[in-house]
Amino acid sequence: MMNIQDADTAENGNVNCVLNENIAFVIQSSSDGFYSIITDNVLDREQASGYNITVTCSDDGVPSLSSSVVLFLKITDVNDNAPVFDRGIYEASILENNAPGVSVFTVKAKDADWNQNARVSYILEESSVNGVLISSYVSVSADSGVIRAVRSFDFEQIKNFQFHIRAQDGGSPPLSSNVTVRINIQDQNDNAPQVLYPIQSSGSLVAEIVPRSADVGYLVTKVVAVDVDSGQNAWLSYKLQKMTDRALFEVGAQNGEIRTIRQITDKDAVKQKLTVVVEDNGKPARSTTVNINVAVADSFPEVLSEFTDFMQDKEYNDNLTFYLVLALAVVSFLFIVSIIAILSVKCYRWRRERMFYKSNGHLPVIPYYPPLYGDAGGTGTLQRVYNYEHYRTTDSRKSDVKYGGPCGQSIISLDTSGSQTLPHVQRDIMSPEDLRDQQQA
Repeated sequence: MMNIQDADTAENGNVNCVLNENIAFVIQSSSDGFYSIITDNVLDREQASGYNITVTCSDDGVPSLSSSVVLFLKITDVNDNAPVFDRGIYEASILENNAPGVSVFTVKAKDADWNQNARVSYILEESSVNGVLISSYVSVSADSGVIRAVRSFDFEQIKNFQFHIRAQDGGSPPLSSNVTVRINIQDQNDNAPQVLYPIQSSGSLVAEIVPRSADVGYLVTKVVAVDVDSGQNAWLSYKLQKMTDRALFEVGAQNGEIRTIRQITDKDAVKQKLTVVVEDNGKPARSTTVNINVAVADSFPEVLSEFTDFMQDKEYNDNLTFYLVLALAVVSFLFIVSIIAILSVKCYRWRRERMFYKSNGHLPVIPYYPPLYGDAGGTGTLQRVYNYEHYRTTDSRKSDVKYGGPCGQSIISLDTSGSQTLPHVQRDIMSPEDLRDQQQA
């Protein structure tokens, strides 16, 4: 609102106001001396953050008099713009066998808003690659947008993958946008060639048979190898490293075919051994070797006779290994059995001593049988409890032991002269008084 006054009267006091051109505002008269400046179009702070409005007012006098004033108008921001990435899609490459935590590349997004509404943060959208969460492959810095590898990649397992990153501003409510990121894994020469044929078997002998009538260029065999790397790291070349006769065979550098380079003669040995090196084209190059046995013979029995020594040596080595393992197993078993036996004996003695000292606090009673006593009845041991009374006179030279028991029982007499047997006599039972009277008589 503006108030404009002119001290003149009549036509000299009539005032007209205008604004400078090409702005989004107009001026309107609301009442005597008051004018309103209103918007004539939608304001966009991202296109014009402020305006200098010049208001010029003139009267209708002759000559016309005028005055002007300049108003500075600042446009405040609202969060009406989402962050925008500087690319529609990101693509980057990383060499396999990388160190975890290495930086891959950086994504960048801008927001046309101002202050907090333009503050952008980066968020990794959760997804999965081959059933594994993307967060276990890469991470993104929320402030800078730097993408880092979380793990070491293997080209032979995964060659590329993609994910999405969201850029979000700090407005309320926040606005965001997404971008697709694709990462390609670059191959390294980290795998040596693998020989598929001939199969290298340690348990048996494999030999290629070449007849002595073979012509020049005869195909003996072909080495088949592969390399799981890619590109030039998988380009393979073949060359002979060792051979029994260097003038008899050659190998194709590209196809691995082994052929004869001359006619075979009777002087050539039956048993020929070749060593072929398979090498890739990586930097540094990796290689592997394969041993090939070739038998130059016209009949199978001739081949067997020449290779018998080799087979016997191999059988001897296998038998030696078996016996060594068997001996080790037997020694280990005997050692364990000995330990168990010693521990069992120790435990048995310890338990026996404890039982000995805990039996009612007394030592065990062991019966004692004199060596000169015997049971003449042949029963072996006494079957009942017996009472004995011993009587003797002053002039008697012998002592009699009288035994009192049930009718029909035996009386055992002891001979002090040292005899080893006791007489077994049947007697009637006598009272002590009768026995005493008999002795006095």
